[in-house]
Amino acid sequence: MFNFTFFFLAIWSFCLSVTGLELKLGVDCLFEANNIVKLRNKKLGLITNQTGVNSNLSSTIELFLNHDTQLIALFAPEHGLYGLEQAGVKVEPQSIHGLPVYSLYGATRRATSSMLQGIDLLIFDIQDIGCRSYTYLTTLCYILEEAAKHKISVMVLDRPNPMGGLIVDGPMLENKWRSYIGYINVPYCHGMTIGELACYFNQEYRIGCDLEVIRMKGWQRSMFFKDTKLCWIPTSPNIPEAETPLFYASTGILGELGIANIGIGSTLPFKVVGAPWINARQFAKKLNAQKLPGVIFHPCYYRPLTGLYQSENCEGVLLFILDHKIYKPLSVQYMIIGLLKSLYREQFTNRLKQLGTERKKNFCKANGNEHMLEILSNEEYIAWKLIGYQFEDRQKFLTKRSAYLLY
Repeated sequence: MFNFTFFFLAIWSFCLSVTGLELKLGVDCLFEANNIVKLRNKKLGLITNQTGVNSNLSSTIELFLNHDTQLIALFAPEHGLYGLEQAGVKVEPQSIHGLPVYSLYGATRRATSSMLQGIDLLIFDIQDIGCRSYTYLTTLCYILEEAAKHKISVMVLDRPNPMGGLIVDGPMLENKWRSYIGYINVPYCHGMTIGELACYFNQEYRIGCDLEVIRMKGWQRSMFFKDTKLCWIPTSPNIPEAETPLFYASTGILGELGIANIGIGSTLPFKVVGAPWINARQFAKKLNAQKLPGVIFHPCYYRPLTGLYQSENCEGVLLFILDHKIYKPLSVQYMIIGLLKSLYREQFTNRLKQLGTERKKNFCKANGNEHMLEILSNEEYIAWKLIGYQFEDRQKFLTKRSAYLLY
């Protein structure tokens, strides 16, 4: 006789897993009995910030203190231990709970020998956003390199990629343009978790670090952050919501050019593109005519409180992502750049000529190459050339990354 009770229990269990109700973060799993023993008799250094919380929003720092571990030092990335500082602002060292908090975005961006003195195990617990240019990934890579040099083990407490594990979009990173905003040769949107990236970097770059990833339970590659049912802690001042990473990937590189405002200085960071010289209705109509998958553009009018075009009336577009599963953020970004040039050629070209050397370098670093700037500067119709750039390289990456996927 068919066991209906067992059948429905199985379906219920599957649904819980799919919706994320049973999802456990790496930090949740670490404090289970079979993992917590790994910390016994070890002096610990914790790299974390305000995003370091478990699924019940208990602070990772507090969890270590409450479990009577030998936590002897804390390390803070860009934006500081509490995420207070704006991008690019140096973070000063401090102390809490009687522990030193070393800054990895101040006088140095690498952990020094004196900072690492006495530490047996470095533990990394920071929420990433899924973009190569976001500096928490580089901080992790630096930690792996310094730990390997000092013969210190590293443990990464894994967390979801908020854009899911399927979106792979944008150019690769050429070695010439390796920097703090792009240190590892993966596509701009790589579709990997921070733990998977740690494994990839450690192996592909032959770092030789003694690395362990504490995996999540219940996470699937098709999950966007909203599917996890977890609470989103803003990762930095301009990433306030769980969907913001997708918008960051859609306009952030454009922001490096300083041609159009991308919502920094407004209540819609990365969700709008505007300038005093844009015609909102015309721009929205042209963008929508491209029929890019999963997105619609709406005419937008706003006045930035700070930043580019501060206190000026701007017109532009507000992005609405309708279908995350088919959305391609870099395709959207390069289409926006392409239409800005074709529709507003005089303003676009004049501002491009005014770009300083440092801004041009930052644009190349963010893209991972100088070819995008050359196309943008010298070609007449650029959108589809930018979108199609390095398509074959991305396909090769998909094959290579499969060896490092934990989920």
